[in-house]
Parts: sequence; structure tokens; C-alpha cells
Amino acid sequence: MNHDMNPHNHAPVSFKTEEPGERTADASLLAPEQETSFLHSDPWRIMRIQAELVAGFDALTDVGPAIAVFGSARMKPENPHYAMAVELGKRLADANFAVITGGGPGVMEAANKGAQDAGGKSVGLSIELPFEEGHNAFIDLGVNFRYFFVRKVMCVKYSLGFVVFPGGFGTMDELFEALTLVSTRKVSGFPVVLVGSEYWGGLISWLEQTVLAEGMISPSDTSLFTVVDTAEEAMDAIAKGLHKLATAKISDE
Repeated sequence: MNHDMNPHNHAPVSFKTEEPGERTADASLLAPEQETSFLHSDPWRIMRIQAELVAGFDALTDVGPAIAVFGSARMKPENPHYAMAVELGKRLADANFAVITGGGPGVMEAANKGAQDAGGKSVGLSIELPFEEGHNAFIDLGVNFRYFFVRKVMCVKYSLGFVVFPGGFGTMDELFEALTLVSTRKVSGFPVVLVGSEYWGGLISWLEQTVLAEGMISPSDTSLFTVVDTAEEAMDAIAKGLHKLATAKISDE
């Protein structure tokens, strides 16, 4: 597979990270400042945010068709879902998709490893966190971000769909971001695939039996995602979702 990318992007795009114990850029942005000297600093943060957006766009512009894979950073290699994420990364690479992850350990590492082992494009979009150490070892193109919301823009803009493995708050943040964008038609034909029917079953039951039952979402919203239990099923769900998008585009023309 061709690995040619933007010639400026052979090395990870890095921003200065905070020293241990320092407040991260996200925390500084969201904190209510008390000292008068900082009351006018927020407008200047816009320049940093703008620079981060520009750097992300520049780094990812030549990635090509990609699927983003999300899941817990705490997933251990002995967990069956780790091996499944490796297999999915390989299958995506074989199908000429780049694999985009959050660049960390666990599920992200597994998907990046699978893509790299298969000779595909392995991309990691890391976030500045006080308890995580940069990119995993299986990334060809890495971009570091200070702000979660900037990273989420990149994940959606440069991905054709999301595959979501078991995970915690961060994983669910990405999941519900995608579902919100699809539900509000900010993006269309964007397959969202949940891996692990047993893991996600409780959440789905709550959505159907409580959220839907109380009229907080539309009946069609429960069909915005597909639940699978194997890498092969995930690939099928992605293919069907993208085929549906292609068919819709042809019909519109």
C-alpha cells in the first residue's frame, strides 16, 4: 500500500506539553480565572486554538479514506477485544482505509498495530493528558492536540465512519458526538458501529426503554448505529453504511 503522505508530515506534529502537575490547556481554557491579570487572556487563546486547527488540517489532508476506531486505553492485550481490534485494523488496511485512533494504548494501540502490520496508514491523534504518555508505538502519522474539541473535529472530518469498542467516558464522548452529528444531519451516511453486544447491551436498553420511551429521542435514532461482535461483522456494517451513502448521492444527482 502506498504510504506517501504530505511531505511535511513524516514526523509527528507535536505541541509543547505541560510539565507534570501543570494545568493542561483544556483545563486552563475552562477554568474560571480569579486574578485580574488573566481576565483578558481568553481571547488570545483563540490564536492557539486556530493554530491547532490549521496544523491538524495540514497534517491530515492527504490521509485519504479513513475509519476511526475508538475504545478504552485500559484494554489489556489478553482481552479478546484487543485481538479483535488488531484484526479490524488489518482488515481496514487491506480494504485501503487508513486507521485513525486517539493514539494511546489499549484498543487504540491494537487498531494501529493491525493497520501497520498490514502495511496500511496508521494515524494517531493524541490528546494532552496528565496521566498518558503520547503516541503508542504503532503510528506512522501522529498529531498531538491540546484541546479535546479540536481533536474531535479532526476525527469526524477525516473519517468516513466510527467503530467503537468497549470503553469509558472518553469513548462514549466520541460515540455520542457522532450520534448527535448524524441525528442532526450535520454529517450524513456516517456508519457508527458498536463492537460488543454484551458490553453495549445495557446502554442500548436504556436508550430504548427510557430515553426513547420518554420521548427524548426519535424512534429512528435507535437505528443510527449497528451492533456487532466480530471484526468481519464490523467491516460488513461499514461497507453497508458507505454503500448506502453512495447510493443516496447517486439518487440526488
